Amino acid sequence: SFTVSLRTTDNITVMIKLRPGAPQGCQIRAKYLPRYDLKIKPGENVTFTFTCKTPEEYFIMEIQKNIDCVSGPCPFGDVHLYPPGLPRLNRTFIWDVKASTKAGLELKFATPWLRQIEPGATCPDFISYNISSCIDTATVNIGTFCRGGSVSRVKLQGGVIMALYLPWNSSPITSGFNIANRSSIKRLCIIESTLKEESSVTLMSPNYPLGFPEDELMTWQFVVPSNLRASVFFHNYSLSNCERKEERVEYYIPGSVSNPEVFKLSDIQPANIAGSFNLSLQGCDQDAQNPGVLRLLFQVVVQHPQIDENVTHLVDLSREWDMTVTIHPEGWPSWSPFGSEPICLVCRDPRSCDRALTLVSGAVYKISFLCKDLARLRITAEKQISCVDFWRCQGKIYSLSVPKAITQLPVRLHKFIWKLLAPEQINVEITSPTSKLQQHVQEQRCSTSYSYSINSATPERDLNVGVFCPGGSIEKIQMRNNVTISLKTFGKGFLNDSSRQDLKMSFVQHIKDECTFTVRPEPGAKLYLQAPSGPHGLPPYVSISWYVAVPSKQVARLGFSRERLGVVCETGRAYVNIQEQRLGAEETVRREDEALPQPLHMYHSFWVNVSNCKPADRTHLSLQFWVTFAEKKMDLAVIIAVVAGAGLLVAIGLVVCCVRKKKKKSQNPMVGVYNANVNTQMPGKQGLFKKGRKNNESHVYAVIDDAMVYGHLLKESNGSVGPEVDVYRPFDGPVGSLPPSPPPLSFRKDIKLSPSVEEPPHLTETDHDAYTFAHQKLGEPEKEGDTNGKSNGDTSTSLLENKEQDGSEE
Repeated sequence: SFTVSLRTTDNITVMIKLRPGAPQGCQIRAKYLPRYDLKIKPGENVTFTFTCKTPEEYFIMEIQKNIDCVSGPCPFGDVHLYPPGLPRLNRTFIWDVKASTKAGLELKFATPWLRQIEPGATCPDFISYNISSCIDTATVNIGTFCRGGSVSRVKLQGGVIMALYLPWNSSPITSGFNIANRSSIKRLCIIESTLKEESSVTLMSPNYPLGFPEDELMTWQFVVPSNLRASVFFHNYSLSNCERKEERVEYYIPGSVSNPEVFKLSDIQPANIAGSFNLSLQGCDQDAQNPGVLRLLFQVVVQHPQIDENVTHLVDLSREWDMTVTIHPEGWPSWSPFGSEPICLVCRDPRSCDRALTLVSGAVYKISFLCKDLARLRITAEKQISCVDFWRCQGKIYSLSVPKAITQLPVRLHKFIWKLLAPEQINVEITSPTSKLQQHVQEQRCSTSYSYSINSATPERDLNVGVFCPGGSIEKIQMRNNVTISLKTFGKGFLNDSSRQDLKMSFVQHIKDECTFTVRPEPGAKLYLQAPSGPHGLPPYVSISWYVAVPSKQVARLGFSRERLGVVCETGRAYVNIQEQRLGAEETVRREDEALPQPLHMYHSFWVNVSNCKPADRTHLSLQFWVTFAEKKMDLAVIIAVVAGAGLLVAIGLVVCCVRKKKKKSQNPMVGVYNANVNTQMPGKQGLFKKGRKNNESHVYAVIDDAMVYGHLLKESNGSVGPEVDVYRPFDGPVGSLPPSPPPLSFRKDIKLSPSVEEPPHLTETDHDAYTFAHQKLGEPEKEGDTNGKSNGDTSTSLLENKEQDGSEE
């Protein structure tokens, strides 16, 4: 059981009631009557018990003490927790102090002082203070505070409602504050914050975030040692609609030549302030119909002065276009403004500093840093390149490299973003002529000091092309629509590698596919390529192509990392097409429901194309393939065929050579003069052709001059005038791979026929008496046949045989 005795003079009331939302599983038993709430008034003595063993799970308790400082003296000094012997429940002590508006009350807190938190937040130890000010009938919530901070005193105009919340398992001895004195302050409140060492404090305006009272004035006093520097940052604020006056903040800085210094809430606030200073917030007369909301959340950072705070760095962006450069702390913009550690500041002048500073192109800046460790700062830059008229953009090559104005700063570049904007029917081409690009995949990770993340965007969808780094085989990437390229650095090596950047960009006319890669590897290379995917795979109805150039004297081996595309189509079909770039090359096609081909050998440059369908739920297309290169090796059968063919050509050459040598020995010399007494038939088989030249006298000359003799006899004669005869002289020039052609028909002379000789029948096109000279092959038997038959003169008499027969008759 518990007994609570309240004296009348203490003016204390105790209320025990059910927790909001708690079940009615436990009751309070007082004077033998069960109940769910109990109120003990001043002067009462009540004994009660609980019907359960864990009443803290069901009940809460409020202890309210009323203090009147208007009609009587104020109880200055420490405020005690009274009465003692209360049950262990979640309890709230409330001190309601009535005071005149002409005499403000001062609440002084014991160390470790207080730290302001946003409404709804909780303290680590679950012990919290709430301070409110009462002016006439209006109540203003000054703020909620936890133990352990910089707020050492609070002065309030008029009355005060102070509430201390204690959890059931805590047993503090004192309340942690006292009522120090009262004096007129002529403003809503004054909050004192004492900062003895490097630290950070976050404070909010009264009634935050609901709105600062109309036309009110309040002040924050910051007590800072003279050897430290303070900087103010506004993180969240809004303005009301003023009818009269103007909302503003005023600074009183000791030693300033213009106290008070007036700033708008939208201005960059003073920084690098030496010693203590005051900050005041002034409201205005608001519009009654639409008052708006004035609120402010800000941060004050105190730190030691930096050795290099007077060192300035020149950032020349005068020749740049459409570019912004932001210097910020690591983790920006997701960093929390409520940290207690000292921060790094970037300053445009000694008193204009901020945690993040943005510079724009077309100007020159001189900046300095207030930071112990510049490694905590980063640079993020963005540049926009656009093309509206293709005829003005064509032929222009833009360099996608980081300007020296950024790389020369003593701050690490975190990211450089190029936004390439092109209207419809104009596309973007990215090239890397010297270093080329390597795609970052699981099997072939990038290990360079920087990489490029490429995205192609349309109003309907985003295509994550992939992550690439220098030192690969991708020479060119063509993309449709707007493109974003993000250069991201890793470590400190980019400072040395930045001079070797060679990424170029140009605008080109419309391309067929969403994205096309041109891959030109070095001989013997091995590369992995992957279709653009992202978290949801290749977008529906998108087509991607790769052109892989196969180096000369090399053969490529193409293989796929997975057996299938991994997509189930809801509408349409997904395909993979592979084709060499040569005339008549066959095309290899696989659908999404078919297995991808086994490794293929490519002897020419080839194309790989993938086209997506509309995937079913929870499935997406994922394609990755690899290409290796090796020296071309001739097949064994080809080698045997080549060797055999070479041997055959050598044998034929030897036979021809021997035949020519024998013919040269037997000719002494040959003269193409016809002799009627010579047998013109070739020895050998008889009867192959039934009709022979001996049965057809069309080959016999009717008249022949006596001067027609052999050539060697003509050379021996002494006559100065030679007879007019048809003489064939053997070929005296070089001998080629083919035998010389027979003499043309124009070589023959028409000969007048004797009337005593019967005129032979007229020659047809296939039955003429053309001179033909066949060289007999060694070891080949001679054939007898019609030399003017159906073979159209493909056989002839042998001059060698004619010469031998003529000599025998002589």
